Amino acid sequence: MREVTVSRVVDATPAELSEWLDPPTIVRAEGSFDVKAVEDRDDAVIVLASGPGMALPLRFEDRDGAIYYTQEGEQGPFSHMETWIELEDAAGGTRVAIRSSVSLSAPLPFGDRIAAWKRKGECSRLLEELADAFE
Repeated sequence: MREVTVSRVVDATPAELSEWLDPPTIVRAEGSFDVKAVEDRDDAVIVLASGPGMALPLRFEDRDGAIYYTQEGEQGPFSHMETWIELEDAAGGTRVAIRSSVSLSAPLPFGDRIAAWKRKGECSRLLEELADAFE
């Protein structure tokens, strides 16, 4: 399993960013998957994300003021994937920190390293989209 972390200060309040950071928008902004369905549950939001040749359910929860999401169930490319998005006040706006750990389910040489590289790109795209939305 590998962990990646990216962060950026965005010129917006935590409340403004929280409103923008809804589960379907997060999935779209990461850039790898389309949103096929959204299911609101009492304890979570499930986004069915689809891409070339696959679909995977992502479970979004609020955990201690952070956005937490993970691949739900066994369906998908990861044996493990979880992501935390945390917001904190910073000079010039709000620091958005994204931390994600990932492990690929396919037995490929350097598979976790490749998955972490791709995941870091997705998290960085999310931060770019978020910053662009508030410029």
